[in-house]
Amino acid sequence: MSDLAVSPSVEPTPPVAPTSSDTAVLKLALVGNPNTGKTTLFNALTGLRQRVGNFAGVTVERVEGFFRTAQGTRVSCLDLPGSYSLSASSPDEQIALEVLLGRARDGWRPDVIVVVVDAAHLERNLYLASQVLEVGVPVVVALNQMDVAESKGVVIDVPELIHALGVPVVPIIAKRSQGLDALARACETAVTLPAPSRKFTLAKPVEDALAPVVERLQQTGLSHSAAQLEALRLLSVQHPEPHLANVEGLDQARHDAAVVLAQIGLAPQRVESDARYGWIGDVMSQSVTTRVETGRSLSDKIDAIALHRVLGPILFVVLMAIVFQSVFTWATPLQDGIESIVAAAGAAVGSLLPEGDLRSLIVDGVFAGVGGVLVFLPQISILFLVIGILEDSGYMARAAFLMDRIMRRVGLHGRSFIPMLSGFACAVPGIMATRVIENRQDRLATIMVVPLMSCSARLPVYTLLIGSFVPAITLPLGFGLQGATLLGMYLLGTLTALAVAAVFKRTLLKGPVRPMILELPSYRWPSVRTLGVTVWQRAMLFVRRAGTVIMALSIVLWALATYPKTEADPQLSEVAQQEQQLEASALGHIGKIIEPVVRPLGYDWKIGVSIAASFAAREVFVSTMGTIYGVGGGEEDVVALGDRLKAERDPVTGAPVYSTLVALGLMVFYVYALMCMSTTAITVREAGGGKLGWSWAAIQFGYMLALAYGAAWLVYNVGRALGFGG
Repeated sequence: MSDLAVSPSVEPTPPVAPTSSDTAVLKLALVGNPNTGKTTLFNALTGLRQRVGNFAGVTVERVEGFFRTAQGTRVSCLDLPGSYSLSASSPDEQIALEVLLGRARDGWRPDVIVVVVDAAHLERNLYLASQVLEVGVPVVVALNQMDVAESKGVVIDVPELIHALGVPVVPIIAKRSQGLDALARACETAVTLPAPSRKFTLAKPVEDALAPVVERLQQTGLSHSAAQLEALRLLSVQHPEPHLANVEGLDQARHDAAVVLAQIGLAPQRVESDARYGWIGDVMSQSVTTRVETGRSLSDKIDAIALHRVLGPILFVVLMAIVFQSVFTWATPLQDGIESIVAAAGAAVGSLLPEGDLRSLIVDGVFAGVGGVLVFLPQISILFLVIGILEDSGYMARAAFLMDRIMRRVGLHGRSFIPMLSGFACAVPGIMATRVIENRQDRLATIMVVPLMSCSARLPVYTLLIGSFVPAITLPLGFGLQGATLLGMYLLGTLTALAVAAVFKRTLLKGPVRPMILELPSYRWPSVRTLGVTVWQRAMLFVRRAGTVIMALSIVLWALATYPKTEADPQLSEVAQQEQQLEASALGHIGKIIEPVVRPLGYDWKIGVSIAASFAAREVFVSTMGTIYGVGGGEEDVVALGDRLKAERDPVTGAPVYSTLVALGLMVFYVYALMCMSTTAITVREAGGGKLGWSWAAIQFGYMLALAYGAAWLVYNVGRALGFGG
């Protein structure tokens, strides 16, 4: 336990090249149950030296990082998806099994496996650990959250646990980076030790029945220990993985083994769990003692409110209101600062360039387009920070539990709400997260509605329009009208997602409602380091997007708005001349074609062009508006887009082009419209690929566009009929 008091000696290394994993001395795979702190440990080890991609051939997220130990060993660390077992009942568990057995499509094979277990819930975590011990690869057990275990009266005899498992066991507190040096040393030592094997003995009739299965699995290249693991696992698998279907005689051997086991009075599907839990019980009795506590724990006291049938949902809504109010309250000073910096930079660069198209391109195209999006970086960072706090503290699991009652009414269960919550950040990982849902109909229904959850790409659109057209009025209880409006947009998307899911589950994707089994982790203080890494990565992703996709589109849109040139009428004012140039440009001609389609929604051609451009990515709407009004409005301020919108007038009637009603209808349009090529691509792959995947993606795109247009039309026209103006 002395290692817990030692600060980590894992040394930082410079950012690595994309091929660094190929030259790494030691390849390390992190595996563990959800909520064990596995990703916190990964972030503590690798910091920002990470790269995110997909496993070869699948869309499960692959996060790989690099670090160097105090002894100078360079380590490539792979964070595998959280798994409760290696039964491969879900795509996430299938990926973990394939990597650990060395069957990954890209050939990545771990030299050592670190099993991260929750010290406070050791018994539950040892099931996965017992399976990993049989993979045939050196193993180290990271005994995480020791502080939580001690606070609950759980005392673990580490030497006795090491004896029982036969592998190094290292106590750590990942969120404080304690024990990492000892963990790194244990990993370096483990690769020099023999690989562990099964720690319990099956009854001889069971061993004899499984022997033919083990023999055939060894013919596929598995070690004897790994073949034993697979043979035991296959007893409870109804449909083996496709690559096992080609193993000669395996299916018959499985069938014969199941028949023999049934004849001696054993249920084949329970043989593995009975054997493992019997061994786990012995391990727990020898190495763990628990102090009997009187009274309820702090988590239980909090849950009495958080999970209450009435108070729980109220608390959830209040927390969400605080989240979205903070987006405006906390971000305003930071946003003003970024606006000033971008404006000063644009003016400085513009002063160095001669009057002409190059100056207009840099100032009106790049700074107006990209700068108009970058000013929303504080809002996005704050949103990820607050949601990260709720997730890491353990509250989001409670939110899923609360939603289970509602989800079941629409034909799903609370587990589907977890990918939907992920959709608040981005629909792409949200759709990926549906892989934890075992039933295909439930998974497809969830995929179809995840994009309705308002992702961070919508936030620039919402905050631009709310900040410009919704007054900053304080409501009762201290909440502001702007924050309440933003919360309304998120709730609108969420409630619509539930309604649409109900339609799918009653029509195209009929199926029974399955019960939900969800682990509720203990409440804990979030890791500042993990939060910092997460927010930084999301912020940099947004900045890179602004510096690549949005910049490229801004340049293209500037060119379309600038050419062909038209002869200015000297009798017109400067503003009228600029408007004349815009309408005569290629962008103006495109806008006039689009305008009849969007005019029933109260939009002019400029909004229509911005909507069309944003089908690539939603936040492009803001950069497109910035470019249009940058070209058409002079160079005195390249970022005050909201002021430009409020000052815009119809050239014929002189009436304001934008109003609160128009802004509200536009936000509703963006709540529903699927404007993200990445989301469509992920839907195609996750829905089955090929024609089947494209069919589901087309249904998703079509129904969301119809919802967007219809809802925006209703908002605008009903609002006008009620006298709210247009």
